[in-house]
Amino acid sequence: MADIGPTKKHPKLPCSTKLLISASSLATSICFRSDGTVNRRLLRLLCQRVSAPITTVVDGTPVSSSDVQVEASRDVWFRLFVPVVDKDEEEQQSLPLIVYFHGGGFISLSPDFKYFHNLCCRFAATVPAVVASVNYRLAPEHRYPCAYDDCFDALKFIDAKNYAVFPPITDFTRCFLAGDSAGGNIAHHITVRALNSVTDFERLNLAGQLSLQPFFGGEERTESELRLRKAPVLTLEDTDRMWRTFLPDGTNRDHAAAHVFEEELPEKFPRTLLIVGGFDLLQDWQRKYCERLRKFGVEVKVVEYPNGIHGFYSFAELPESAMLLKEIKDFMQT
Repeated sequence: MADIGPTKKHPKLPCSTKLLISASSLATSICFRSDGTVNRRLLRLLCQRVSAPITTVVDGTPVSSSDVQVEASRDVWFRLFVPVVDKDEEEQQSLPLIVYFHGGGFISLSPDFKYFHNLCCRFAATVPAVVASVNYRLAPEHRYPCAYDDCFDALKFIDAKNYAVFPPITDFTRCFLAGDSAGGNIAHHITVRALNSVTDFERLNLAGQLSLQPFFGGEERTESELRLRKAPVLTLEDTDRMWRTFLPDGTNRDHAAAHVFEEELPEKFPRTLLIVGGFDLLQDWQRKYCERLRKFGVEVKVVEYPNGIHGFYSFAELPESAMLLKEIKDFMQT
């Protein structure tokens, strides 16, 4: 696989995106304490959220969204996004299901965060697809394996409730597990767990994985981590803090949650769309992930964006964001 390391020192970004990144960095510095704890109340005040139920129009397509409770005691729920289709078309059309796990380094954010809400609306309208974006418990209050347990339970809930919660147009035989950054890490682990627990599922069939700049790591420092240690959005210092906060006490980044490159993969691991950004310091780990999947015979399509920063798809103003939506649509419809 060709190296897409940028020849430029900085990505080409519009001023509006730079301002948003600066504001996010400031919020991070204020809300995340040096001891690993998080000022949750202040973080909720600083992060723009979207309440549901609500209908959002994306390029002329209305997308309805509502929140579905899975387990109240653990605050596990998902936001359901459904593109509004014509009644005549509804009887003839079936839509794939995307189960989405949000990023945030295992320590922050949620499906009602403005950028994730808008991103899932765009998935629903553009693919089109029914989307379930899962809320899971966060570290450091809830370390490994809480996020994995919550997301797996949400997947079992979706399989069990299916048409009691989802619209009749949902095709559960075309279920894609998706996630960005830490969510991409979660999607991998939930895929493995689901394939190893086939008796837990009656209706869901995993047709593919959408892995958007997944968050993997190890004690080794890669070339891209060192070269892009001060990259926009996600720095090397950030990743180290996230792993310290999420992984069990007494472990390091070679823990199996982060370092997935030695585990045996189950049979029938679904084909995977892997997104890599040229200004993302995680890119070397992502390439290593691709090599690992292919070693086990998994079909992997890698799409690389040389100007892509970490989380570029959250910024609708970036051209790469629209390109990604087309790639996802083409991949899911293949």
